[in-house]
Amino acid sequence: QIFNQHNAEALSLGQAFHRMAQTEPNLDHDVSWFLLPSYWAKMVVALISFLCFANSYDGDFVFDDSEAIINNKDLRAETPLGDLWYHDFWGSKLSSNTSHKSYRPLTVLTFRINYLLAGGFYPIGFHVINIILHCTISVLMIDVFSILLGGLQFSSKGRRLNLAPKSSLLAALLFAVHPVHTECVAGIVGRADLLCALFFLLSFLGYCKAFRENKEGHTFSILWVLVSVILGAIAMLCKEQGITILGLNAVFDALVINKINLLELIQKLLHKDKLLENAGQLRKGLIFRITLLMSGGASILYIRWRIMGTGPPAFTEVDNPASFADSLFVRAINYNYYYSLNAWLLLCPWWLCFDWSMGCIPLIKSVSDWRIIALAALWFCLIGLICQALCSEDSHKRRILTLGLGFLIIPFLPASNLFFRVGFVIAERVIYLPSIGYCILFTYGFSLLSKQAKKKKILAVAVLGILLINVMRCVLRSSQWRSEEQLFRSALSVCPLNAKVHYNVGKNLADKGNQSAAIKYYREAVRLNPKYVHAMNNLGNILKERNELHEAEELLSLAVQIQPDFAAAWMNLGIVQNSLRRFEEAEQSYWTAIKHRKKYPDCYYNLGRLYADLNRHIDALNAWRNATVLKPEHSLAWNNMIILLDNTGNLAQAEAVGREALELIPNDHSLMFSLANVLGKSQKYKESEALFLKAIKANPNAASYHGNLAVLYHRWGNLDLAKKHYEVSLKLDPMAPGTKENYNLLRRKLEQLQKKVG
Repeated sequence: QIFNQHNAEALSLGQAFHRMAQTEPNLDHDVSWFLLPSYWAKMVVALISFLCFANSYDGDFVFDDSEAIINNKDLRAETPLGDLWYHDFWGSKLSSNTSHKSYRPLTVLTFRINYLLAGGFYPIGFHVINIILHCTISVLMIDVFSILLGGLQFSSKGRRLNLAPKSSLLAALLFAVHPVHTECVAGIVGRADLLCALFFLLSFLGYCKAFRENKEGHTFSILWVLVSVILGAIAMLCKEQGITILGLNAVFDALVINKINLLELIQKLLHKDKLLENAGQLRKGLIFRITLLMSGGASILYIRWRIMGTGPPAFTEVDNPASFADSLFVRAINYNYYYSLNAWLLLCPWWLCFDWSMGCIPLIKSVSDWRIIALAALWFCLIGLICQALCSEDSHKRRILTLGLGFLIIPFLPASNLFFRVGFVIAERVIYLPSIGYCILFTYGFSLLSKQAKKKKILAVAVLGILLINVMRCVLRSSQWRSEEQLFRSALSVCPLNAKVHYNVGKNLADKGNQSAAIKYYREAVRLNPKYVHAMNNLGNILKERNELHEAEELLSLAVQIQPDFAAAWMNLGIVQNSLRRFEEAEQSYWTAIKHRKKYPDCYYNLGRLYADLNRHIDALNAWRNATVLKPEHSLAWNNMIILLDNTGNLAQAEAVGREALELIPNDHSLMFSLANVLGKSQKYKESEALFLKAIKANPNAASYHGNLAVLYHRWGNLDLAKKHYEVSLKLDPMAPGTKENYNLLRRKLEQLQKKVG
């Protein structure tokens, strides 16, 4: 549908565009930079953006990737596709009180496609897609910046013209190589920001496409406005920030399409200027388009709110301490300080960290804190830019500064704590879109300096140096995101007061078996944050394994005292109490854990072990059965059921349970071994032998497997094979209990047989 505007008294949109092209100065005139054909410019940007992050292609799953991808059931084929629309980014139900309410179903869908195409959790495919997305976005930036810096004008054939090819190339390069983008590109979870940015830009370009000229003059297409709204909705389904493009499209329409001078408009409104009547017809189209944008945005937000179901997510004080401050003054001061730090990351992206919470940035509590200077500097710059954007007589300057500030501020609003509490202090990923505004302002500032500079080449070399430094910083930072060890250790120098950094370094060391070093970092995490229950829980676990049970109990007791619904800590406390032979307290701790987490198979498993120690066999079997109901692949629970039934002489029941377990977990060699033992005792030698051999094939270095197979052959009368497997077992484990005695018995028997034969 095409809406044509014809009014003899009003300035037509076509005339407005023509006048803009003729009267506005060309930004490129003062910019000393490379001039490349459009195709080559895009190739250069694509290549450089690829070089910045290429070394992250074979990185691991790191940090939040574990929860969003590896532990997210929504990626697996058995989860219905429809569930993605009712689950959050992490795979939890949106209606749950524990949900983070981050609704990004389209991003999760791309993860699922990655998983299915790769046939499992292989990170290369995930990383490659992220790199391709960033390269694509960087190339699109040339078109976006050509409009934002050079204006919107079409040729007689309806093709959009790039009036600022040098400036748009520089701005796109600045965006492509900005180190703050590393988290989005090298961290797989950052795909939400990349996909959001892609559809964000497509929405903007689609909106611009609504204003192509034709033979009858300049028109706007309702269809393309609606397409822009739909693309904005898709951007929001990738990440929440995407909705802000609708506001930016409205700002662009007012400033570029209608060339509204905000200060002049306010003055005329105050004086009820008659000129407003003449401009009324022109602005009817603007009001109609903004109404479409607002209606679309309101509809999207309403649907999002309905799907979310409950209120906002419940974050803790450690996630965002400023938002929990009692004083409005303290909250306001610290929010503004966070804004200044975000601005500094754009200006000087040298100190980068995967997490800025948990004491990384201590709260400002009084005006005597020297960090107040950062707030003053931020607002001094912002107020100066806003005054220039509103009051400058140069319409070209007003337009670029306003668009730059708009793209800097509006996409950042969802992360600003102004409308709702967010779950972080600073997050580098949320600066991906606002960096567009930074690139506009930097490029415009460079053009002004070039205009004044006598030696423009020196200035161009300086900017080239900045780009080169940023490329090297991207390469270095990408390499740090390749593994959790490098990522976490890189944060120690940036945020030494961040308890979560020390916790993650400790966890990484513990996962690699270096418990002594892990203890050091866990203790430091607890020292920095005495209420860090997860660090207490993990430290308590390691101390429990090292048999330092009393200190482990103290830590775990403190953890559940601080957070009474911490189910994992209750379970671990029960394990420690069981080891200390305080069985009643252990049982109570297990049941408290289950009370706070109804579906807790591991806790039922440990409860079953407690009952087995107390010879409460029926209770033990029931607990293990509950564990297997909740988690059918719980091998340890199945094994313990088989062994308990075997030891109590219930061979038929043990066999039935073993067969049931193997149907569910057919490749579990420990289950094959347990069932083979039962079948051997039931004199089902052939079937027992087959299972033993299958278990040995899966795990050839298990001494007990060879030893028990030898016992089976011994009973069966196959003495040569028995001797062979006894010897293999003793070679693998010379101290294997009972094996040496059985082997000696067999040797004596063989000697006796040889004497008889002789």
